[in-house]
Amino acid sequence: MSSPIEEARPSPATALSGDAPRHGRLSELFAGEVVTKALARDVELPYGAGKAVLITLDNGHDHTKPNTFGPGGLLSLGEAIDAAAARTDIAAVAITGKPFIFAVGADLTGVPLLQNREQAHAIGRLGHDVFRKLGELNVPTFAFVNGAAMGGGVEVALHCSYRTVSSGVPAFSLPEAFLGLVPGWGGTYLLPNLIGAEKALKVVIENPLAQNKQLKGPKVFEMGIADAIFEPADFVEESLRWAAKVVKGEIKVERPEVDKGEAWDQAVNNARFLLEGKLHGAAPAPVRALELVAAAKDRTRDEGFAAEDDALADLIMSDQLKAGLYAFDLVQKRAKRPAGAPDKSLARKVTKVGVVGAGLMAGQLALLFARRLDVPVVLTDLDQDRLDKGVGYVHGEIDKLLAKGRVNQDKANRLKGLVTGSLTKDAFADADFVIEAVFEKMEVKQQVFAEVEAVVSPEAILATNTSSLSVTEMASKLKHPERVVGFHFFNPVAVLPLLELVRGEKTDDAALATAFATAKKLKKTAVLCKDAPAFVVNRLLTLFMGEVLGAVEEGTEPEVADRAVAPLGLPMSPLLLLQLVGPAVGLHVAETLAGAFPDRFHVSEQQRKVVEAGITELYGPDFQLDPKVKELFSAEGDGLSEQEILDRALNALAKEIRIMLDEGVVAEAADIDLCLITGAGWPFHLGGITPYLDYAGVSERVNGKRFHPEAQGFKAL
Repeated sequence: MSSPIEEARPSPATALSGDAPRHGRLSELFAGEVVTKALARDVELPYGAGKAVLITLDNGHDHTKPNTFGPGGLLSLGEAIDAAAARTDIAAVAITGKPFIFAVGADLTGVPLLQNREQAHAIGRLGHDVFRKLGELNVPTFAFVNGAAMGGGVEVALHCSYRTVSSGVPAFSLPEAFLGLVPGWGGTYLLPNLIGAEKALKVVIENPLAQNKQLKGPKVFEMGIADAIFEPADFVEESLRWAAKVVKGEIKVERPEVDKGEAWDQAVNNARFLLEGKLHGAAPAPVRALELVAAAKDRTRDEGFAAEDDALADLIMSDQLKAGLYAFDLVQKRAKRPAGAPDKSLARKVTKVGVVGAGLMAGQLALLFARRLDVPVVLTDLDQDRLDKGVGYVHGEIDKLLAKGRVNQDKANRLKGLVTGSLTKDAFADADFVIEAVFEKMEVKQQVFAEVEAVVSPEAILATNTSSLSVTEMASKLKHPERVVGFHFFNPVAVLPLLELVRGEKTDDAALATAFATAKKLKKTAVLCKDAPAFVVNRLLTLFMGEVLGAVEEGTEPEVADRAVAPLGLPMSPLLLLQLVGPAVGLHVAETLAGAFPDRFHVSEQQRKVVEAGITELYGPDFQLDPKVKELFSAEGDGLSEQEILDRALNALAKEIRIMLDEGVVAEAADIDLCLITGAGWPFHLGGITPYLDYAGVSERVNGKRFHPEAQGFKAL
């Protein structure tokens, strides 16, 4: 018998078939869907446990095109489950995925084309109506999570009675809040009622907002999401054996009772505090997801699912989702096909890497090159003490990886053996790729490159990690300036994906192709930039920071100026970012840009005073501005309001981005957005900076035109 909620809701299948004009033909909007078929076959369970239907999700492609759930895929799965439900000769139903892939969530290709809330609501309904059948059969159901599982892939598993997971699963997550949605096919209701609110909110809220952090198979088991874990080699066979014992009653799965008292409420409050600190109310989706988890404590399954449907319907039609999908498309597609990359056949092989310098950045680079390229890496510096510290840092980081289980002992020993030090650059004689990470001063870098060129082969690539200096000028005194390329990493190197690849005036295609190929092996997002002051990220962040510091110079309290941009929901405030970058480094970049563009950039005299005072930490341990810093930042004047500061900052960004595009610093506005997302942690909910400036109306106000056509879906607010 249907519940009152079920009776009140029209069937989503009607909307899909087009029989209900008020819903429109959703299937037409997903015409490009690569349908993930539910392929069912009978298997005999071991130990005489009976027959089971094993459903394998498979879209007919290899692992490079993962299984997803669009309308066609959902209906295929629903038909397979219905066929199993009609049988009386089976003891269980199990679902797994094609090799390496379970399922990575909903097919979002048609979402931007949805025309109204009813269509969006129907998508949520369909997922629930299909998936919940797995939890309501008269035989036990099992999810054998054999590979990557995200979003709807996790949720279809949650609907099953039991779950096994492969120890080799590389990625398991509910990333919806990262994109501007909620886990809307059972995730916000089933997961907290399975493992408790605290652990569920880590998966639903905390991990998505931590650059979409993924769980691996062992962690999925440890958290209690899976009931058993097996090795990849014979995962399905072992899962079937385990399922047979469950069916026969030889294994009884016992799960800890979920605390629905103060622990649940405290977990929700903690998550709410986290959200406020990170986003300041700027993104509605994580807040909506939190509300759903909070209410899941007391709701029935029908009520929980209905609330998810409503949340999905609201968020699917929101600008935040359009922005999130745009950003997601950038990091998933454009990042893999960088604009302006030369023919990869021109790339030279890299069998040894040299790193000039042995400081913290050099050590991070050495570790990355050794881990990703698996080639010898040699560092050089001016004295043995610095060199020993640099190599020691790398070896210490490898020991940390070993302690965390990220590498085994053999791998750790091999990595340590690959990273060595030398007091002379003669050690670079057989290196194919040498990168400098020395003091940010032109004459120093020119001298370094001259010394390196004297010992390396004519084909060796010389790369600079400069954050703001001219690559062309740096190479101008060399015999072979064509081999010099900008290779700008972002700190921390292991976390931020962006590599700004800078082509100097004489950089040739072979050097650039080698840089792109190396970036790909390093698993970095490479964006080609023109040799312009501070390239992309530092140019825009310095401008942004300059508007905040400029307001302080006009008498605004530093805390007020710092708080002014909070509505954007950036990962950290401007002054906290300045502390992370380092006041001296920030000052150097500001001076470089003020020298190049004095009409648009200026240097904060208060910042100069902070640097001259030798201050590196702006905040105390209590996250309050250090009193001495606050004193140095003080200035006379009436100051500006928070809104005035925000408006100034956004206006300046819109103007500068238009100038950068007109100058050809990057190929398109999308590359600006990709740089800020992957190099500065710019939030997905903004969709990058240029869509935000469009739909906030700033682009047209400042430049007289948008960065993107209105048909893209971002409307002015």
